[in-house]
Amino acid sequence: MRSQAIAIGTLLCRLATAVQPVVNLNYSSYEGVPLSNGITQWLGIRYAAPPLGDLRFSAPQPPVNANGTVAANAHGPTCLGTASGPPTNKSSEDCLFLDVYAPSNITSDSKLPVYFFVQGGGFNTNSNANYNGSSLIMAGDFDIVVVNFNYRVGPYGFLAGQEILDGGSINNGLKDQRQALHWVQDNIHLFGGDAGHVTLGGDSAGAQSVNLQVTAYGGRDDGLFHGTAAESQSFSGLRTVGESQYMYDNLVIRTGCVFAADTLACLRNVSATDLQLQNYNTPSPGAQIPPLYMYGPTLDFDFITDYTYRAYAQGKFVRVPAIAGDDTNEGTIFAPKSTANISQSDEFMQANFPSFTLAQLRRWNELYPVEGTPSFPDAGRYWRQLSNGYGELRYTCPGIFISGIFANMSCNENWNYRWNVIDPASNASGYGVSHTIEVNAIWGPDSVNGGEPASYKQGGVNYAIVPVVQGYWTSFIRTFNPNTHRLPGTPMWEAWTMDNEYQRLMFQTNNTHMEAVPEDQAARCAFLSSIGLSLKQ
Repeated sequence: MRSQAIAIGTLLCRLATAVQPVVNLNYSSYEGVPLSNGITQWLGIRYAAPPLGDLRFSAPQPPVNANGTVAANAHGPTCLGTASGPPTNKSSEDCLFLDVYAPSNITSDSKLPVYFFVQGGGFNTNSNANYNGSSLIMAGDFDIVVVNFNYRVGPYGFLAGQEILDGGSINNGLKDQRQALHWVQDNIHLFGGDAGHVTLGGDSAGAQSVNLQVTAYGGRDDGLFHGTAAESQSFSGLRTVGESQYMYDNLVIRTGCVFAADTLACLRNVSATDLQLQNYNTPSPGAQIPPLYMYGPTLDFDFITDYTYRAYAQGKFVRVPAIAGDDTNEGTIFAPKSTANISQSDEFMQANFPSFTLAQLRRWNELYPVEGTPSFPDAGRYWRQLSNGYGELRYTCPGIFISGIFANMSCNENWNYRWNVIDPASNASGYGVSHTIEVNAIWGPDSVNGGEPASYKQGGVNYAIVPVVQGYWTSFIRTFNPNTHRLPGTPMWEAWTMDNEYQRLMFQTNNTHMEAVPEDQAARCAFLSSIGLSLKQ
């Protein structure tokens, strides 16, 4: 009887301190929505002030106080993207919102591990907005809290030039991410999360953001995250403020602000609708065609103090347990499918890495010959040649490099992977195992707002891989080790160490196993890493 009374008393105490749908922040109150799956979601929480008017091209500011309770039942609008059209009811310049997903039975003392996800989009769009955290939470035994959010992209987040440096702020999209991380530190305990146990994750530009947050301010550790999980980490070429001036000048000319005494004030007064009409990519100096992504992180010697390759090589990064990995065919969705000859292939590479010398490009062509690549009836002969080289240069080789640096510096354990889950339709089209396709399995195929491969959905040939990768991922989120709570029967994911170099987990349906990085790929990556600084990566 006494034990029953103690149990009942404990239950009543926990119920008394249970986190309610209405959460009171120090600037507003938000009422979440309990779902039938045992998870409560809070959607559309402001984490910064609207970046409008004088705050356009400025660093994020704290959210303003608001009276009353906000119904947190709808996602906030995504941030305006380059070449994405005018504002709509789903996209806006006023876009700095985040979502929180947590088990409904959490209490103020739960202190659950937190997964903080940075979406991709090449720093020019919010391409993974509004992913639902429910599947991850259920896969993690209701033992995690999930946060995702929007950040400024295109010129709103990454316009650079002397005028911006003098009267605004550089790298505001990255600073938005930092603001959201600080929001987590200040508020996540109110949602049952542990601010001292945060996994910083992301895909593509989100994974590059992980790298840039890890190396931010020379690798200063502000205690904002304690583990990282980067999917298809990208090392783009970085420009200084001076090297970015042409983007500012071009935008001033296109918006009719060239005669203004204060061109920055003029740009701030252009409506978002009119600014969107001029928000498109132009060729970089020395290139012949526009790059895939013109706006992006700037080497400002403040937030970003060095090129990413050198920052890691010099140990100027936060040492935390880390996952890094890539997909087998990283470049297929980026390389123009019409690429028909070596001239078009080289033109594309020059556009995206305009610092390529002719000698370097000649060597790149030798490393990636067209001979031996597959042909497809609706594609140019050089499509897969170009995609192979671009994919390794920008994505795969940086991931291999990072894992090697972690091992060489005897840092916390790190794990590398290759996603090689064969989707029949994608494979037949030639896209193969394409860039960041694993997000559909990690988040769950019903949580990514459509577009997921049919083979990943329940009843599909690749549905079995979903619990496998979710087991590893949620285990890492919970313990900073992907093996602790991995799905029973799945292989041990061996860490990449000095004694176990070039070892990665190869994900494939019914065939997931450890593999060695092939010698020819390692050799190509050694060359590409050796020219990374000259390419300004």
